[in-house]
Amino acid sequence: MPNRDTLFSAPIAKLGDWTFDERVAEVFPDMIQRSVPGYSNIISMIGMLTERFVQPGSQVYDLGCSLGAATLSIRRNINVAGCKIIAVDNSPAMVERCRRHIDAFRAETPVEIIEADILDIHIENASMVVLNFTLQFLEPADRLRLLSQVYQGLLPGGALVLSEKFSFEDENVGELLFNMHHDFKRANGYSELEISQKRSMLEHVMLTDSVATHKARLNQAGFKHAEVWFQCFNFGSLIALKSGEIA
Repeated sequence: MPNRDTLFSAPIAKLGDWTFDERVAEVFPDMIQRSVPGYSNIISMIGMLTERFVQPGSQVYDLGCSLGAATLSIRRNINVAGCKIIAVDNSPAMVERCRRHIDAFRAETPVEIIEADILDIHIENASMVVLNFTLQFLEPADRLRLLSQVYQGLLPGGALVLSEKFSFEDENVGELLFNMHHDFKRANGYSELEISQKRSMLEHVMLTDSVATHKARLNQAGFKHAEVWFQCFNFGSLIALKSGEIA
């Protein structure tokens, strides 16, 4: 059983900004299952997309890999030869645990786990790149730069999976989905105090975009085909294809 997330169950006198530190890494599997609607569906469907898009002799990147859930799903579903997965995260606590998780499962496809800023990673010979709830933690000014690097490093027919928490231009819809997400967290055992303290810590760290903003930015980066393929409340995932070559 994963360690239960009780990080915010007692009042915290001074709430700082959110960091993916040792305490978060320790409870992360429980936290993300109870906080992100549809997360396990996205992870399993990343495996399905792997079967469709990963090309022989290519590389797959999991940028912002946290504990390696997407990396494991990718590795389980690679059915072509000569591939390598490169998993990157800038949190030492996440990387340490990710290495342990990956090493616990034997598989033919090698995984290189790198502790680094994803903006510093040179992407090349990639048939698939995953940004699973990662872009929203980058400074908005850096987001186009990263997506352009991804596009340049993708092979023709390659795919980017971009999962994010969305904001909404329609205030009524936005408020509804915001409230439904809070209902989801309450149903998963989070108290009002836990929900409000976590929200305060994330306020200046996780800056969300609308689907329209994501699509416009992907188009600017070079992707001419991008669409939402999964959504649950205000969380979802887009797929962007390079060169319009659908597998």
